[in-house]
Amino acid sequence: MVHDPHRTHGGPPGQARTAEDEAEQHEGGDRVAKVLARAGVASRREVERLIEAGRVALNGTVLTTPAVKVEPGDIVTVDGEVVSDAEPARLFRYHKPPGLVTSHNDPKGRPTVFQALPEGLPRLISVGRLDLSSEGLLLLTNDGGLARALEQPSTGVIRRYRARAFGRTNQERLDKLKDGITVEGVRYGSIEARLDKAKEGAQGANLWITVTLAEGKNREVRRVLEALGLKVNRLIRLSYGPFALGTLLPGQVEEVGPRVIREQLSEHIDPRNLPKGDRPAWRMPTKMARAAEMAAGGRRAAQARRAVAPTGETPQKKVYKAGWAKPKPKTAAAKAAGAAKMKAKASGSRRADGPPKGPEFGRGDARSPGPRGPRPSASRPGTKPARRPGPRPGGGRGPRG
Repeated sequence: MVHDPHRTHGGPPGQARTAEDEAEQHEGGDRVAKVLARAGVASRREVERLIEAGRVALNGTVLTTPAVKVEPGDIVTVDGEVVSDAEPARLFRYHKPPGLVTSHNDPKGRPTVFQALPEGLPRLISVGRLDLSSEGLLLLTNDGGLARALEQPSTGVIRRYRARAFGRTNQERLDKLKDGITVEGVRYGSIEARLDKAKEGAQGANLWITVTLAEGKNREVRRVLEALGLKVNRLIRLSYGPFALGTLLPGQVEEVGPRVIREQLSEHIDPRNLPKGDRPAWRMPTKMARAAEMAAGGRRAAQARRAVAPTGETPQKKVYKAGWAKPKPKTAAAKAAGAAKMKAKASGSRRADGPPKGPEFGRGDARSPGPRGPRPSASRPGTKPARRPGPRPGGGRGPRG
């Protein structure tokens, strides 16, 4: 699931440097494995394997041991290509979809994470791993020392996952994982597991469990839950240390800003390799971002893209089907007329809701000082007679027909 055991060492917790690193500073120069790790070629353990395979040379001489110092002005090559000076540390958040192997090369020919990354990125290595069927947050960096520091269990970096498992359990059984558990001779440290929800069925239950751990051994979440009689059928990494998956869609990658790296990871990075500035140097191409959105889930992803359009772009207009009436665009005059109409309607409702009328409230009929009664008609005395049809005075025409 996560963590390559070959990359683990027993250094002091919370520190990227070891006693070997401190000795190098006093003696002058760095070991070739450290130089290549800082240059983003690979992790130190992977560099040692490259040296054993005879793929690393120093000043034209093929190295047979990693116990070699690199002095200023020396030329180091890997597979005949010159390794440039170390770049500032960079870190990327990547939403790994299921079906990709977290490796640069797969002997079985399966698609890998690094083959799926967009162009324009530096050579990167993963911080920990996610297995073939797992998904979620995967950190990528060009600094092998940083990757090594974040992976080691002694650093205590918290990883958080959400697992969907088939079976039955309860919170009381999950709470026992806080004391650790031994599975097939492997001892796993304290794990915090919270039962989120369960859907009962005829054959069992589908459970959603949030798992928090700090070790990250190989396939740890799956093996621990299987020991409780649960079969994990989906596993999503939500966060790794201070970095969360957030709103990244499957296949999307985003660079972490230099300021965040300095604030969150300075203790794990060589001071000479700390980045400067405030803004990331790389941004995911718009076309690839939209393709990832559509692959992630159609309508919902498209709605999110229309709601928040990238900088410098206009939201996509709604497409109406043939035969549908298109709404007329509102002009300034139409908006003003609508506002006046609403204001008049509001004032009319205020008049209708005014104080009650009548003599007992100090206001009676305008035609009579007494109480309000039925309106006078032509049959009552004191009223004007109703007008009869006929020729009008002065020779006017009478009513029609």
